[in-house]
Amino acid sequence: MKKILFILLTTYSLIANTLPQRIETTIKSIDNNGDIHLATAIPTGMSGLIVHNYGNGLFAITHSIITMNNGLAKSKPYTAILHENIPTVKTQAQVNDKIILGAFYDNALLIAPDAKSYDTITKQFKKTWIHPDAYALEFMGQGASAISRKSLNRFAKANQVGLVLIVAKDKILMLDPVSKLFIGELPLTNKPKQTISPFFSRFEQVDVSAFGFSKVKIVDYYTAVQNIQ
Repeated sequence: MKKILFILLTTYSLIANTLPQRIETTIKSIDNNGDIHLATAIPTGMSGLIVHNYGNGLFAITHSIITMNNGLAKSKPYTAILHENIPTVKTQAQVNDKIILGAFYDNALLIAPDAKSYDTITKQFKKTWIHPDAYALEFMGQGASAISRKSLNRFAKANQVGLVLIVAKDKILMLDPVSKLFIGELPLTNKPKQTISPFFSRFEQVDVSAFGFSKVKIVDYYTAVQNIQ
């Protein structure tokens, strides 16, 4: 009995248990072509926010930012909050502006092949987990046949998801959906042999034909994950 229990506990176990963390730094300098040099070395592919201090306790998010190769970063317009009654911030990125990378990494989406691996992984990490049902609605609404960085990017921006974990055959891939870049991976043992295509969601329990799954050819889960890498 103890041996059986041990096997159950180690199924889907992760060899490592760390996920990317929020990092704060500042802008050290800005080149004439707009390339941003950060005061701290940051891994490539992380996304975040630029915050400007106007003085008198007034701060505002002015841009999104994505870290690139060679310790550089690029700024982009911040579009997470758009409303006709909210004025657009026109302040340019400046030296000493605060950088918050991984600002939304606590909001995570897990793409998994079955319910058991989904439950095991989400219980291991303390995150605000956005259920894949929500992504499934986006996925089906677009009539998609496979997971894509484009649809994950669109979903993440609409729902302030900062990190996507994707269970592959022998590892968990970590995707920053804003930059659309993989920023790391975790080893994974004992992958499930039976999978749900295109990925685990509770819509497997209902007739999904009304949402469009019957209109497209759904790709096998691991094939879809391999193609997105």
